Amino acid sequence: MWSQSFLASPHFSSPPPKLSLFSSSSSSSHPKIHKFLCFTQNPSSTIELNLTKRHLNLSILTLFFNGFLLDKAKSISDLQRYSDSINGFTLLIPSSWIKVDKAGANALFEEPNNGSNNIGVVVSPVRIKSLDQFGSPQFVADKLINAEKRKESTKEAEVVSVGERTGLQPQVYEFEYKIDSTRGGIKRIFSAAFVSSDKLYLLNVVHSDKPENPLDSSTRLLLEQVLHSFDALPILHPQ
Repeated sequence: MWSQSFLASPHFSSPPPKLSLFSSSSSSSHPKIHKFLCFTQNPSSTIELNLTKRHLNLSILTLFFNGFLLDKAKSISDLQRYSDSINGFTLLIPSSWIKVDKAGANALFEEPNNGSNNIGVVVSPVRIKSLDQFGSPQFVADKLINAEKRKESTKEAEVVSVGERTGLQPQVYEFEYKIDSTRGGIKRIFSAAFVSSDKLYLLNVVHSDKPENPLDSSTRLLLEQVLHSFDALPILHPQ
């Protein structure tokens, strides 16, 4: 997580025998399947086998991508948009998570009955106009992970990935890292940062990732959608 000291900073990559894939029992109802799925010394049978394997591989790929698309559609349907026009940011959040108040956070959402899984946004004034004035994504990631390692509760901290959303404004850095802490064990953290209107916007998405209960693919996809949705909004000044 982004430490207060990090937030306060104005700155911040012989022939083989015949084998069968099925049982060798003869079945009059499936003669062609038995023929197609056999290795034999007959070259024509080998060709028939290769065609069948190709179709099988295509079927497996179809099932895989259909499952992926269903997971993605489910993750999107499980999210709802939250916008703060006063502080100037927007993001998607899991529809079942609840908003709670906490000092130092401009917005905080927690999973019901498991507050250690949470999404937090912090907005702070800065003297830079964009993140690249402070450094590259990797430079910021190194500062971030070093700040985590200095905490007494941190046993291990590791950067998993570093990225940047390009072609859009504002410039957004994205990070993924893991922390093993005396406070809650191993956690997976997705973070994003951008600068807009002389303010630094920081997003932390925290989820337990313990060996006995690792982060599953569907939940990971949902949390990545949250990460990529974090963006700036025009600030509305009270009349």
